[in-house]
Amino acid sequence: MNALTGAVPGSADYRLKATLYHAGAKGVGALDSLGCKVVAMRTAAIDKSLIPRRTILFIKETVGLSMPDGSAHDGYWYASDVGGAIKGQRIDLFTGSGSGSMKPLRPLNLAHLTVTKAGQFKGCPPR
Repeated sequence: MNALTGAVPGSADYRLKATLYHAGAKGVGALDSLGCKVVAMRTAAIDKSLIPRRTILFIKETVGLSMPDGSAHDGYWYASDVGGAIKGQRIDLFTGSGSGSMKPLRPLNLAHLTVTKAGQFKGCPPR
């Protein structure tokens, strides 16, 4: 369901190749490119020439994945970060603290994720 309207997003806007990143990896800080705290299983790094920062994204393949608090993921991510290697049809998903935080996303086919723009947010992404 759309975080803004309560509707399920429509057709995909992008088919993106994904990579994963976590706190503790070289070059990863506690803040995103907006100056906000990165949020496990919510923060996405994008190429801002393709997807504007502050875009709410729906990634169909992540629905139902385990969240850090044990709940099921609703598929919504927040484009609030950028990365030097994130160019064009790529997305980098923040998984949390340590390499073990990537485990819930390992079963995904990271070569082809279905990504839909679901809205915009102001300020920092919701936690």
